Amino acid sequence: MFDYPSQEIDAVLIDDLKILVRLAIREDLGRTGDLTTLALVPLGRKGQASIISRCAGVAAGFDLIPVMIEEMDAEIECELFVRDGVPFGSNQTLATLTGSTRDLLTCERTILNFLGRLCGIATLAKKYCDLVEGTNARLYDTRKTTPGWRRLEKYATHRGGAHNHRGGLDSAILIKDNHLACRASATGELLNPAEAVREARKFLAEKPFPQTENCIIEIEVDRKSQLELALSEKPHIVLLDNMPPSLLRECVELRNAIAPEVELEASGGVRLETIREIAETGVDRISVGALTHSAINLDLGLDWKL
Repeated sequence: MFDYPSQEIDAVLIDDLKILVRLAIREDLGRTGDLTTLALVPLGRKGQASIISRCAGVAAGFDLIPVMIEEMDAEIECELFVRDGVPFGSNQTLATLTGSTRDLLTCERTILNFLGRLCGIATLAKKYCDLVEGTNARLYDTRKTTPGWRRLEKYATHRGGAHNHRGGLDSAILIKDNHLACRASATGELLNPAEAVREARKFLAEKPFPQTENCIIEIEVDRKSQLELALSEKPHIVLLDNMPPSLLRECVELRNAIAPEVELEASGGVRLETIREIAETGVDRISVGALTHSAINLDLGLDWKL
């Protein structure tokens, strides 16, 4: 099994979150701040409100609420009733915020926006994971993430049960169709998949960067003939792009005969309605861009305790 590190809460993710929170504050408060709250809420007033689920889902981002509060310099204390990765039901109290009423009102939308986005991704990932249960296929996210949000969104897919694909272009070698095609602009011929894998392996053998030790080599193909060429060089993973289930089965049979140690990854247009059939073809991995680019924010609300 060849895999990438799982995205957990680490120093880099926290730094990403702080940058995004600062941007959210800037776009929400501008130069003057929350005019409505300043007009109606007396200075020094204390209050309490609870984050309530309007529908069922999977928690993601709740463990990060203290970081958001600190970055917003808010006088708020948080009590969590759910931790990231845990499913919850509709109309459930997920956290309680206590402190300055002005800060609670000003921070409400920013906190809910982050939680809604991350919970929506985790919830969708869980739906996909449930559909491949009982097969040998593992579910992966992709780099089709919101700019600046990649670590947070990959953290959310992982909390929903999915595996993380490469975090960035510096995480692995993934030879795609455009890498093969770009050679044609100079020579008139596509780069042969077997030759591409050889060149990648030669590049890594020169140890160009410290982090390339044990670097994964993956190559994308869209035809069975390309797969056979790629398998001859035994990359770690071959990505089967936009292939119907019948062709995926043929590719699995070919892989089993030539290089059973190579993992096969199905990708391209995978939907909730099709993923089970894809998983049953015998592929090892299924990558789904929709986990991040098509997830809908989960409906969460902040209800005040009077």
